[in-house]
Amino acid sequence: MKRRGLWVLLAAAAISVVAGCSNSGGNDGKLVIGIDDKFAPMGFRDDNNEIVGFDIDYAKAAAEKMGKEVTFQPIDWSAKESELNSGRIDMIWNGYTITDERKEKVLFTKPYLENSQVVVVLADSELAKLDDLAGKEIGLQSLSSAADALEASPLKAKLAGVSEFPDNVLALTDLKSKRLDGVVIDEVVAKYYMSKEQDTYKLLDESLAPEQYGIGIKKGNEALLTELQKALDELSSDGTAAEISTKWFGENKVLN
Repeated sequence: MKRRGLWVLLAAAAISVVAGCSNSGGNDGKLVIGIDDKFAPMGFRDDNNEIVGFDIDYAKAAAEKMGKEVTFQPIDWSAKESELNSGRIDMIWNGYTITDERKEKVLFTKPYLENSQVVVVLADSELAKLDDLAGKEIGLQSLSSAADALEASPLKAKLAGVSEFPDNVLALTDLKSKRLDGVVIDEVVAKYYMSKEQDTYKLLDESLAPEQYGIGIKKGNEALLTELQKALDELSSDGTAAEISTKWFGENKVLN
């Protein structure tokens, strides 16, 4: 019985060590960043199936400043905080909107980009403003800031229905097929698709809600947050952030 008890203790210790390694939070020189790989132009797959985007370049530059190796892990965006808190990823970094509700779950860096939630409709649609959506069918990405913005808007009560999708691409596909009348979506994402598919979409005149993007880190890991914020500040001061922004947006949109 004593030998068996010792074996149980040793096994438990081994499991504890493994669990600790899986939640290193960047202490081992590596960072695992959770992304939505269909969120262009922030993070998405190009024609060669490579993960690219503004947030991807921005994260790589920050990781270099920190002296860390970075890996991008596509995740179910509706489970992003669970992925972070379980230790499977070290950061949520892909157009992640700062909200009071999310602040209760994760630590945030300072905001680095301004955004807003807008409504995209087809270019030939007669819809022009938010009130025109009364009695219409709207789509959006589930458990996203678009869903939060719509939930907080009086517009929701006027709609005929709201369909939720795993990602924006599927929502826009239903819009093009005219199964939807509009899609609530991040402005930066909407403008990207409008530039790629000219004369396909237009934006309604009014936006639903302004917002800001930040990077989410597990609560309790203030050391990693401080280290990351220092790297981001350096990217702003040396002009690297502006270069990355100009590459993807044609101008410097990064907040100092």
